[in-house]
Amino acid sequence: MVIDMALEHSHTHSDLVSDQNIMDDDEDAPSIDVATASEYPFPITSACLQRPRRSKFMEIDVDGEMDEDRTATAPFRRPHSDSRASSMSCDSDPGLPLSQSPFFTLYPRLSLLTLLVILTLPLLYEMPWVGMAGMGIIGAKAGLIRTSDPVDAASAAERLEKRVDTDTDVCTRWSAQSALVNGTIYVYGGHSTTEPGQKNNTWSNDFFTVDLTKSWDISAPSIKGLPQPSGPPAVANGYLWNSHDSLYLYGGIVSDSPPAQPDPYSLWEYQIKSGKWVEHSDPKTSMGNNTEPGNQPVQQTGEGAGISVPELGRGYYFAGHLDAFTTPGWSVQTPRIYLKSLVEFTFPGFSNDGVESLAGGKTAGSDGVWRNVTRGGIQDQAKFPSRADGALVHVPGFGAQGILLSIGGGQESSFSQMNVIDVYDIATSTWYKQAVSGPSPELRVNPCAVAASAPDGSSTNIYMYGGQNLIPYGQQIQYDDMWVLTVPSFTWVEVDTKGQSVPPARVGASCSIWDGQIVVVGGYTGPNLTCETGTYVFSAKDLKWRNNFNALSGGNPQNQQSSQEKDPAGLSGSYGYEVPGAVQSVIGGNSKGGATITAPARAATQGPMATGKAITYTVTDSNGAVSTQTGTTSSDGNNNGGDIPNVGAIVAGVVAGFFAVLAAYLGFCAWVYRRQLTLYKNHVAMAQRAAAGAPNEKSSFLPSSTEGSSQPTGKGSSITDQGSGVGGTSSRATATNSNEAVPPLPTGVWPPAGRSSSVNSSNDDLIVGQEPSFVGVLLNPRRSLRVINRD
Repeated sequence: MVIDMALEHSHTHSDLVSDQNIMDDDEDAPSIDVATASEYPFPITSACLQRPRRSKFMEIDVDGEMDEDRTATAPFRRPHSDSRASSMSCDSDPGLPLSQSPFFTLYPRLSLLTLLVILTLPLLYEMPWVGMAGMGIIGAKAGLIRTSDPVDAASAAERLEKRVDTDTDVCTRWSAQSALVNGTIYVYGGHSTTEPGQKNNTWSNDFFTVDLTKSWDISAPSIKGLPQPSGPPAVANGYLWNSHDSLYLYGGIVSDSPPAQPDPYSLWEYQIKSGKWVEHSDPKTSMGNNTEPGNQPVQQTGEGAGISVPELGRGYYFAGHLDAFTTPGWSVQTPRIYLKSLVEFTFPGFSNDGVESLAGGKTAGSDGVWRNVTRGGIQDQAKFPSRADGALVHVPGFGAQGILLSIGGGQESSFSQMNVIDVYDIATSTWYKQAVSGPSPELRVNPCAVAASAPDGSSTNIYMYGGQNLIPYGQQIQYDDMWVLTVPSFTWVEVDTKGQSVPPARVGASCSIWDGQIVVVGGYTGPNLTCETGTYVFSAKDLKWRNNFNALSGGNPQNQQSSQEKDPAGLSGSYGYEVPGAVQSVIGGNSKGGATITAPARAATQGPMATGKAITYTVTDSNGAVSTQTGTTSSDGNNNGGDIPNVGAIVAGVVAGFFAVLAAYLGFCAWVYRRQLTLYKNHVAMAQRAAAGAPNEKSSFLPSSTEGSSQPTGKGSSITDQGSGVGGTSSRATATNSNEAVPPLPTGVWPPAGRSSSVNSSNDDLIVGQEPSFVGVLLNPRRSLRVINRD
């Protein structure tokens, strides 16, 4: 792989002798211009003197204690042959031929002939015309046993892979490569010790799993050893990418005690279903957006930051370094080079528009596709420093394919900022910077970090644990603190763990999240702790260290939030997670989400944080109520950045508006009904008094007498009076003789008054004696209003 031309150089470790002195002592040693290292085809030098190297984060605690054993410079050369066959030789001079000896007789001749036959048969067995006959009576030579039937490569590989299972009973582990797939953590390689105080032979190719589909106590975690593979190298500080069915081992450094020479890089794939390792040798890069020229050999880098994005089918490895323990032929006399490139690997069967060879929706072949991004935005500027030993986290949303955040890291005497985070927009292959608010963590290298999504997706919370400060040299400090970087507000929140059973401070641990719980495996704790179980659990929603892992029931294979299961972009491992109160106090909302701060506290001026939005989801409570409002993703699972209408929010708003209008209407009708009922009762009472001859009682619904008119009187006679009723129309009322007692107004027999109308009119309700009903008001509020207004 072509190294970024803008890479910066580091100083060699203090324990290494001066490069100039070594070059003076060894005039034959090759000279390399570090500034133009990327122009050299690898290997840079042939067999070279190997010097001991100190691990990036063990410069004093482990390696520093080995000064007496490891500071002496000793030549090391990789053996060129490992043949298992034995050889025979004879150095004696046969002298004169036996046939010319005067003492030669028949019996010695026969004995000599027999001896020659015995010695010659093994040689004849190797001849093609003899070997085809199969195994001879004299047995097989050392090495693989030959058979008369051909053996295919798959069978041979299977025999080679059947090795001893990994011993899970170790003292300590750290700097291993790990991946989490379908509730199983796979851990490969790294360092391990089997007894307290062990200083050498800590590199291993151990391979084991931690089962997260069942509950267990941290004193007895569910760990299972897998066969140690014979092909993949024993490396530390690399990364184990994962799709949903394979693991891919990239990067790492080989042993420096005893020193080992790295082989040319090959990508090793572990096929989970079959349990087999497959080698993809001699990988080459491809041209694409913001990359170096294509068709360059992929180089193995160490101590970088890795992340898998299975929904996109890609793995990323950011920065790191190159030196004699990552690159074949690299002389230890050449200083280590720190990087700022981003290696991208597209998994087989996936597409990637950022790669030219996959344009138009093409998918990667069985070997995948590599891309080396070195020119993405600010990546080639001085304000974007080279680094190693950081952490890389994926956050869905904001960009069309999500973003990557680089946290921590540094070089031997400098660190990356923690109050400014580097943000990579995956869709555009471009880096940006984003300022962070709140008190920031101490500068550090080799922390571990995971991300969890709020149920509604309104916030993604990144948990960072541990790490180490390398300055001042010889006084390294490991950390045991836990921090939360909440996105999109980009605010640091320190977790209060006082009074809890906090694990010993550590660096180089592997962290994974499942069922909303962070599982910490391994980590270097310094020289004061001899042995430990090395597996711990932190509840991300309660912000507490626990004594056990509690496997939750339910959830899909990716362990997404229930509200996010239909979206491939939903974060894995977040099932059961809720936003903790300490984070809610900073971003607002509740345990389900609903963050009120939806943009960086320190406003972004460009890039995805300035233009994009989080992907949000509808969260339905157990009682069926919708507790949050949602956003959507496009059909291909990419975030729309908020450009597509929020259908869920629209529906919820319409429903809420409808019920609000209905409530207002019912309230209005109730008011009208009460007014109309009161008016009805008043009119009935007035009509009864008028009929009884009460003075000065007059109702607009009763006939009025004409003053001065002549009225015929007498028993049995009737009186007729013309009057104006409601609406000014005439009506007729009949009464008994005035000398007779007036009976109470009968209900339902009063003749209609007012304008001519049907019995369904509002006036009829009052005159005819029909009491108003609430249903009638609901069905015809205008009629009721007319009655009220006329009164």
